[in-house]
Amino acid sequence: MNKYLKYLLIIIGVGGVLFATAYFIRTNATPSTVFETETLFRTSIRETTLVTGKIIPQDEVEIKPQIPGIIQMIAVEEGDLVNTGDLLARVKVVPNEQTLNSAQGRVENAKLIVVNAEKDFARNQQLYEKGILSERDFNAAELSYKQAKQELVNVENDLQIIREGSTGGDRSANTNIRATVSGTVLEVPVEEGDQVIESNSFNAGTTIASIADLGKMIFEGQVDESEVAKIRVGTNLEVSLGAVPDQEFEASLRFIAPKGSEEQGTVQFKIEADVFLPADFTVRAGYSANASLVLQQKDSIPSIREALLQFDSKTQEPYVEVQTAEQTFERRDLTLGISDGINVEIIEGLEESDLIKVWNKTEEPDKLDENEE
Repeated sequence: MNKYLKYLLIIIGVGGVLFATAYFIRTNATPSTVFETETLFRTSIRETTLVTGKIIPQDEVEIKPQIPGIIQMIAVEEGDLVNTGDLLARVKVVPNEQTLNSAQGRVENAKLIVVNAEKDFARNQQLYEKGILSERDFNAAELSYKQAKQELVNVENDLQIIREGSTGGDRSANTNIRATVSGTVLEVPVEEGDQVIESNSFNAGTTIASIADLGKMIFEGQVDESEVAKIRVGTNLEVSLGAVPDQEFEASLRFIAPKGSEEQGTVQFKIEADVFLPADFTVRAGYSANASLVLQQKDSIPSIREALLQFDSKTQEPYVEVQTAEQTFERRDLTLGISDGINVEIIEGLEESDLIKVWNKTEEPDKLDENEE
């Protein structure tokens, strides 16, 4: 019995060894990878960058009152087309009580001065006619009298301006707020009853309305400091609007800011570009937009696909593997030029006859599906 058991164990052990050997041979019998190759080719490469920004009017004018007061009437709405001189709003003058009282006091004081100057002038005139007063002294007395009367006119005009907002026959000259340019009313930030402040040397004043010509629009965006040295005024752009994603518009760079501003740790430079819109195309101020800006462009230059590049793990220098014999490759260091993310310019390191190893080729989707099955 022990003899049969011994033979059985020997047979099981030999079978196990044979099975293990067969499994090892099978799993390690994978055929060696055959690498495909590509060659240098010539193509045109454009290095571009995407600039985010918005579409704004080239000229936007803010209409401000010349006098303080309260909005009595608004004659326009946002979106209305207006011409130069059109009535936008009317301001009701509400004089400051202290200023009004002071102006009234100056008027009364000027009247007293005029009365006194008139008496002096009449007395000096009599003396001059009798030959007692010299012509020089008479002329000085006459001048003082005329100056007193003119000062009375001035302070009375000041009082009228404080009370009514203007002087003369047309008392609505300053109280009527009119458009100074033609265009579309973009915004009316005030309502009837709001108090407004006039524009002066110390205050920007309250904006009654903003007007712009929507036929003259520009793209405004920010360019990183690493790219601003590569662009020039007059460079062409392709602008796409967030509201019209499937249509692009041509533009021309018109302005590059001479000074940058720091935003989130990076220095950005403002750019502006004239956007050429079709005459029948309606655009609204403030549309978000993206602009494709060409930094560099070269035609018919030696290139390879970027996917063929490899990078040294220590120096991060680019290189490729070039075939020297059947499925035998050697490393070749490269000097690269511009790139568009797909193709890259080869300045030095390759000849047109070199066969470049495709080291990272991926299987096509249909082949992957077959392997999974």
